[in-house]
Amino acid sequence: MLSKERAASIFDRIRQLSSADEVEVLFSGGNFALTRFANNTIHQNVAEENHVVSVRTVFGGRTARATTNRFDEESLRRVVDSSEALARVQHADPDLLPMPDGREAAGSAHEGDRATPASRYFDQTSAITPQFRAESVKKIVDVAQKHKLTTAGIFSSTESVEGIFNTRGLTHWHSQTLAEVSITMLGADASGWQKANSPDIANLKPLALAETAAQKALDSAHPAEIPAGKYTVILEPSAALDIVGFMFWDYSGMAILDQRSFLTGRIGSQLFGENITIWDDVLHPLQTGSPFDGEGMRRRRVALVENGVVKRVVYARSTAARMKKAEYGDKVGVIEPTGHGFPLPNEMGEMPVNIVFAAPDNPQSLAQMIASTERGVLVTRLWYIREVDPYEKIVTGMTRDGTFLVENGKVRRGVRNFRFNESLIHMLANVEAMSKPVRACGEESFDMVVPAMKIRDFNFTEVTRF
Repeated sequence: MLSKERAASIFDRIRQLSSADEVEVLFSGGNFALTRFANNTIHQNVAEENHVVSVRTVFGGRTARATTNRFDEESLRRVVDSSEALARVQHADPDLLPMPDGREAAGSAHEGDRATPASRYFDQTSAITPQFRAESVKKIVDVAQKHKLTTAGIFSSTESVEGIFNTRGLTHWHSQTLAEVSITMLGADASGWQKANSPDIANLKPLALAETAAQKALDSAHPAEIPAGKYTVILEPSAALDIVGFMFWDYSGMAILDQRSFLTGRIGSQLFGENITIWDDVLHPLQTGSPFDGEGMRRRRVALVENGVVKRVVYARSTAARMKKAEYGDKVGVIEPTGHGFPLPNEMGEMPVNIVFAAPDNPQSLAQMIASTERGVLVTRLWYIREVDPYEKIVTGMTRDGTFLVENGKVRRGVRNFRFNESLIHMLANVEAMSKPVRACGEESFDMVVPAMKIRDFNFTEVTRF
């Protein structure tokens, strides 16, 4: 895998080849391996090693980027020439700032902030072999066969690097491992699903995930049809993650400037229930990812929502500078670079990507939420989610892989899946109970630290045929 020392050597060569005013080089890549299974058998095993160098050059306010995954002399010369040729024909960007140096990128550490996260690279994860993945898949298949089910899914392992160097002396490097398991169990007329990942393979329990997915498939067999309408709904963490993930693109200074955020005119207002507090915190022990953004700025811990009140959004450097001069800059809370910018040039600006929901004062387990529900629906996961109304943040989607009727404090039976139309504003104002937040992953959004949620008056609009 590419080392920081070799990357530094490549950067030095690129800097020598370039005549630009400023040069920035991003490094990314690593080793990825995946074992895929379906119909109770492994049908694919793949492995890839790839590293990419992305060169951004600047000439008098004009900037552009070019990439390559070849590091020989001629390839480096070509990628520098391509970046420079593109930069020279761009219009000058009046909002383009000089590249940050190391001091600016570090920022002023707030009290309690740590400069870097605990290690997210684990030797035991990087050492995962195809044989290890195959043995784990066999245990998953054994569970399926024991219950007369059919299983499909993946087991992947990754070791990756991210790095940034620029001609103002900024240097950052991050390495990480990640193992992930996704399992679907299929019966004649029902299914169950579970998914989890972690930088440390010791935290993954494929056998336990398989048993849970299988039990969901068995318990939801012969699903009944109940009418659409408004129900108390209990969203497991993966379901909660996938639906709330659709609002975080809007927690961006650029989205406010473009007036495409549902937070426009609402920052500082009580938008959600008082039990909702949300942070972006790359240093949280259950989070993953690099502690710096696409320009090398340190990712700051940012309070997005406190007790239901929208406090602020995140900013890249140039977005913060623009917002301070905007006509509504006095209506958006604190304005400062927070270390959430995408690599330049880009049209989206920034986004919080390390979402952490604060634990409620009185967390409830999933079992406690069920026990306190007179009539409702328990949802394992959601899928095919699309936005309907961007300002009211209404989204539509469907339940999948384990949807259950809850009556008189007990899970009674599986039910046919629903389509929903629900406003995230309405939903997060109606959260009656939450579990302790956990690291969760889904299929429609990025990984978060999020609780299970019990929500009143969740709007199911149609019943599916399955």
